[in-house]
Amino acid sequence: MQLTFIRKTALSGDTNCPSLYRTDRGTYLVQGWRVTDPEALSQLDVPAHETVVEVPADVLAELAAAGR
Repeated sequence: MQLTFIRKTALSGDTNCPSLYRTDRGTYLVQGWRVTDPEALSQLDVPAHETVVEVPADVLAELAAAGR
């Protein structure tokens, strides 16, 4: 799988910020904060082989603005 970096949120001094990548498979990879809040997770139907991550709105806005 080939990845193309799209956007990273710039948090002061943090090099592992939420990021977005496009793949050569026509999909996207999202690096974000793992959601562990029980109340939030109880509202979702997440299979055991999946997870949920949280990303800042500006990362997705960048994607939309670029028409990607």
